[in-house]
Amino acid sequence: MTGAELPLTPLISLLAGVAILIVPKLLNYIIAAYLILVGIIGLM
Repeated sequence: MTGAELPLTPLISLLAGVAILIVPKLLNYIIAAYLILVGIIGLM
């Protein structure tokens, strides 16, 4: 991981966690979006 990606992943995790707490029904969509974003970040 480079320095540019390091702060991005925890920020995405934090936002996903807050969204899950607010709207639990979105859990599947949030997990899918998180995995896609982390995969894209990992490929860059």
